[in-house]
Amino acid sequence: MTGERRFVLHDHRRPSPHFDLRLEEDGVLRSWAVPKGLPDDSAHDRLAIAVDDHELEHAGYEDEHKTIADDGTWEELDRTERRLLFALHGRHGVRRYALIHTGGTQWLLHLTRDQRGTDG
Repeated sequence: MTGERRFVLHDHRRPSPHFDLRLEEDGVLRSWAVPKGLPDDSAHDRLAIAVDDHELEHAGYEDEHKTIADDGTWEELDRTERRLLFALHGRHGVRRYALIHTGGTQWLLHLTRDQRGTDG
């Protein structure tokens, strides 16, 4: 199936404030905890910690401690063993990011300098 894949950015307020980036893939939501949220410039990468996959139904989940900060679709632009280059098509336009695996559950989330074809 080549249909659009969803993403969601959850804003968690407990147990400690952080964001969760979730990308739909292979019937689940691949998930990373991002303590400081998505980077807003290419000079400042953010730590992303891989966490357990979530069920697809979790994409729309909200409660008193968790809200949806952004959602939409995502597309894979390139992938290697250590890096996933992707674009998020969210509420405020399109942004291109890279997730770079640095070992174990640790990743860096990078806003690419190349924002070609995006609104940002």
